[in-house]
Amino acid sequence: MDVHLSVWLITIAGILALLVFDFFSHVRTPHVPHIRESAFWSVVYIALAVAFGVGVWVFGGHQAGGEYFAGWLTEKALSVDNLFVFLIIMTSFAVPKEFQQKVLLVGVAIALAARGVFIALGVTIIDNFSWVFYLFGALLFWLAWSQARGGNEHDAEEGDSRLIRLLRRMIPTSKEYDGDRLTTRVDGKRLFTPMLLVMVAIGLTDVLFALDSIPAIFGLTQDAFIVFTANAFSLLGLRQLYFLIAGLLERLIYLGQGLAVILGFIGVKLVFHAMHVNELPFVNGGEHIEWAPEIPIWFSLGFIMATIAVATVASLVVSNRRQKRGLTPTGSQRTVEADAD
Repeated sequence: MDVHLSVWLITIAGILALLVFDFFSHVRTPHVPHIRESAFWSVVYIALAVAFGVGVWVFGGHQAGGEYFAGWLTEKALSVDNLFVFLIIMTSFAVPKEFQQKVLLVGVAIALAARGVFIALGVTIIDNFSWVFYLFGALLFWLAWSQARGGNEHDAEEGDSRLIRLLRRMIPTSKEYDGDRLTTRVDGKRLFTPMLLVMVAIGLTDVLFALDSIPAIFGLTQDAFIVFTANAFSLLGLRQLYFLIAGLLERLIYLGQGLAVILGFIGVKLVFHAMHVNELPFVNGGEHIEWAPEIPIWFSLGFIMATIAVATVASLVVSNRRQKRGLTPTGSQRTVEADAD
């Protein structure tokens, strides 16, 4: 799409305005959001994302609209998977529930900034080095394999434990929280509170997530405006979604496998596209490979929607059956004491 600079500025200003509104209307006064509040604002942000996509479809054409929705759905699914890691970090730092909103909103802001930088770099690299599509495809295949074998949660937990230990050594921190303040005074000495540590941990984790998500969406579109807005709208409302589905996360037992299928599919799409724009001298003599099929965006969108739906339904059905048999969603036997608690 040929997007004028003014449209870019208006879009960025609108996204920043939503973040500011989110802070002053919900986060500034610490509280634990109830289900109705989380559900309402989750629907609002999803409606905004869909409305924006309709606008892209109307003014940019069906190809651009399809790319936006495919990218937004993929990034949203990856964001839900990332909530598992947020839950691990929150638990590790024992963050009081009424302060978790602030941590998540700061994490979203950091993620938007980091992804903006990665997108700008990605567009520049792609414009000058078409062979990078082969690298992105290989990265997505590796990520798909990692998701499929179920190693992400364990690796994330170990990685976050190391990160937490490193941050505690580097930053002088008090043992207790002082409300939602970032600094406090202990025995006359100014120290940072664990609130700063958890914000840094969430922010750094978001940066790592960008390394997963940016190659995935570039496999669906190379339009910088669509890549940025799909990422932005997938992150907006993530705070509300965290509180809405926190109890549901452990029941999405096949989400990782569903994401593995999606990432693998996009990896194949990227490799086919790399073959079409091939300039590597040792591949087909540096000539484009015309016989490689181009996967249309309508097929990509339908495939992603169907995969997410199947993974979600299968997860809920199987986890419900396991619960009825007295098993945890992951299949391990519950104890009587755990049920009593």
